[in-house]
Amino acid sequence: MVSEPAPGESAYSSIALVNTRVLRAGSMVDLLADVPAAGAWLELHSNGVAGGIVLIPADAAQLIDLRESTRALFEAHHAGQLPAARSVATVNAAAAAAPLVPDLIWTTSDGPRVAGQRLGRSASAKAMAYLAADAMNLLTSPSSAELTACGAHGCIRWFLRTHAARQWCSTRCGDRVRAARHYARHHPGDTV
Repeated sequence: MVSEPAPGESAYSSIALVNTRVLRAGSMVDLLADVPAAGAWLELHSNGVAGGIVLIPADAAQLIDLRESTRALFEAHHAGQLPAARSVATVNAAAAAAPLVPDLIWTTSDGPRVAGQRLGRSASAKAMAYLAADAMNLLTSPSSAELTACGAHGCIRWFLRTHAARQWCSTRCGDRVRAARHYARHHPGDTV
């Protein structure tokens, strides 16, 4: 069962990455739990910077480490605290793993020229570099003020709060909170 995307996931793939570990019915669900699932997720969310991603177990572990480090950065930012140096280093290392390199174009009419830059290295390194840069861009943009954790009990997803009254990552979480409040009002003394 796939949850609806949280607000901001379409603009920032790093939010979608952090939201690949969720609590459902009291159990932790990891959408990157196996190598094929992690590879498919990475290719889908790398914004086309890399195609044909084939992960090996070490790459999948690196992606999970990037996810947990990005989550730690989000938590530190939200709390107004300094993040652990390891989390910052992990995101920086992922971004540096696929450096931009000049791309030489040589045509008959124009001759040689540098047409821009392209990512070097493996497809998985390119995709993880994109996610790391995406997290950096989010955390340093004005949108970072809107980055928040879902306020529903048992939800660990993150989203961009696009409205001051929004407290939940999805209508499902909002409905659960409202249902719990309704139950508590009509059944005082009972525990849910």
